Amino acid sequence: MLRRTMIAGAASAAAAMSLGGPTSAQIKGDVRIFCGFPPGGTADLLCRLLADSTGPVVGQKMIVETKTGASGFIANEAVAKSAPDGQNILLAAMAAFCVAPVMPGQKLPIDVDKDLVPICNIAGVYNMLVVGKHVTLRSVPEIIEFAKKNPGKLSYASAGNGTSQHLAGELFKKMAGIDLLHIPYRGGAPAIQDMVAGNVDMMLGNMPEFLGQIGGKNLIPIAFGSPKPSPLFADLPTISKWVPGFEVVNWFAVFGPAGMPKDIVEHWNKSLTTAVAKPDMQKRFLENGMETLTGPTAQLAEVIAKDRAKWAEVIKAAGMRAD
Repeated sequence: MLRRTMIAGAASAAAAMSLGGPTSAQIKGDVRIFCGFPPGGTADLLCRLLADSTGPVVGQKMIVETKTGASGFIANEAVAKSAPDGQNILLAAMAAFCVAPVMPGQKLPIDVDKDLVPICNIAGVYNMLVVGKHVTLRSVPEIIEFAKKNPGKLSYASAGNGTSQHLAGELFKKMAGIDLLHIPYRGGAPAIQDMVAGNVDMMLGNMPEFLGQIGGKNLIPIAFGSPKPSPLFADLPTISKWVPGFEVVNWFAVFGPAGMPKDIVEHWNKSLTTAVAKPDMQKRFLENGMETLTGPTAQLAEVIAKDRAKWAEVIKAAGMRAD
């Protein structure tokens, strides 16, 4: 599916300077930011926020270009094949760089290490453990104790084999020393609906996807799988309190085509960092269950290497293969 949306954001280089950001001298003409996921999801929202906020910083019109399919790789490939002039950038999810390359049986149209270049990490989505209201367990220790006494009886949902929810569930099983029954679905929405209906017990997933059902009292938040709680649920504990070292961050970052000059990469890194730091962006991040993860380009490369090694181990231990 292809959808182009114009985002108002044209501004002069002087206006960009007044915002405290870098000049737009290196970017000549409209910019396209590619999104590989459907409208209405976290990636789509984040792309639109970035386009709206970053346009005035770079002094150019930014266009969100949606190309869905192949778990985001339609968009990934489009950017990989574009000119490395800074006018085409990509918002990609952690799985494309840290899961897909190490998933047995996975065939990819591009080599993400050779065909794309890291620019800037943008946001992390808070990972949360929730249970359906039919489940009487209300804490991580209770879940672990029940699972140890009843191996395979507790079920957990995911958006499909090899997804971030599946990986988080397998990591929890491995680190807590328990056995849970994995129930894969074709997407997060049907997984959540079946949990609400009482057909599956729990899920480790992206907090924004749970907020509506938590508000309606159909899902019960138990703990955060992320390193720290979201301010929206500041009193909710982290799983690591009982499972030391447990940490899941599903991040989104910006990349460009291989061969992009270093000065343009640095220009985009500074522009995106400036845009994300704006108070209105920080407010939207908070409201939508996201945390800021900006930093130097080298830091993003380190995160990719670390997370890839971590998830490769989980994949191997669980015997996962691509569908």
